[in-house]
Amino acid sequence: MRIILGVTGGIAAYKAADLARSLVRDGHEVQAVLTRSAEEFVSPTTFAALTGRKVLTNLFEPSAAIEHIDLAQANDLLLVAPATANILAEFAHGLAGGFLSTLYLAFRGPVILAPAMNTNMWEHEATRANMETLRRRGHVIVEPGVGLLACGTFGAGRLAENDGILDAVRKTLNPGVRDLEGETILITAGPTQEPIDPVRFISNRSSGKMGYALAEAALDRGARVILVSGPVALDPPRGAEVVRVRTAVEMRDAVFLHLEPATAIIKCAAVADFRPAAPARQKIKKKGAPATLELEPVGDILAELGRTRGERLLVGFAAETENVLAYALRKLEEKNCDMIVANRVGGEGAGFESDTNEVLLVMRGGVVVEVPRAPKREIADRILGQMIRLRRTAGVTR
Repeated sequence: MRIILGVTGGIAAYKAADLARSLVRDGHEVQAVLTRSAEEFVSPTTFAALTGRKVLTNLFEPSAAIEHIDLAQANDLLLVAPATANILAEFAHGLAGGFLSTLYLAFRGPVILAPAMNTNMWEHEATRANMETLRRRGHVIVEPGVGLLACGTFGAGRLAENDGILDAVRKTLNPGVRDLEGETILITAGPTQEPIDPVRFISNRSSGKMGYALAEAALDRGARVILVSGPVALDPPRGAEVVRVRTAVEMRDAVFLHLEPATAIIKCAAVADFRPAAPARQKIKKKGAPATLELEPVGDILAELGRTRGERLLVGFAAETENVLAYALRKLEEKNCDMIVANRVGGEGAGFESDTNEVLLVMRGGVVVEVPRAPKREIADRILGQMIRLRRTAGVTR
């Protein structure tokens, strides 16, 4: 989708840079529009680098004679974050004193406003009246948070967190996609860590980004989500029931503890295949340390689910460095899955630690759907869409 990101002149303007990055990661084309006041806080160059597009600031630039009209017609959503009291007043009263307010009057798509300002300004009756006018027009308001503001005041007025703004964007752009209502999806994500001693462990490069993207996409489509997560540096998706684990045994136990309500299972976690056979009780010192580390196999959670899942839909993941399709087909049969999501790891821009991925969706009967490189959130929606088609066409029921 094509999004106009309006940035106005408040102290929270610097947070819009991270918001722009997140929108791009979600697969959107982002056009930043900065007011003159915003340029006092942030540089247009920053947004140009993050979005890959020229940043618009001046209504009277030679090339911008009708650019506000072109933008209004070419984009799907207008998001203003932060939205100052001044821009809210201009929008409410139809004033066209700058590029952003002029663009607003020409725009006919959905509008999302994320206000940020001093508490007294937010609570002033003029601002409240303007907000009511904008709500009546059908604009989505992402309410500011409560906390310590830059001016030293404690109260309402902080720019909402990025997660809340992104949720509003996703729900506004996809208002009718609620095709997973009534479903409970159990998702595993991230790596496991198998201890060698109290300070060392065996793990892998999984960041958890793909599993967390699946959880966010499923929540947006109306599902209840139980997310069993290994140790990751990610914020939990809003609305998910998160169960945090560290080892493969803990992940196995958590999966089966929460399995009963699940109507579908997505095993996205990169679970260790082996663990140290005898973890040391104390830190192993370098001097005199053993030259070898004895490993033992870890139980196969996906295979166990394949034997006990009943009528639940079961999706597994296969990260391979070679023969991706052949190994995925073998795993599909051996683990009794309905679908394997397979991807090659080791390249740039896809797989572990990356914000993008490219996968093969491998189903029974040799059916393979190739999903080209895209942001992981977009990949997540493709996976969920294929799951829904599998349920409908293959007779997989709850």
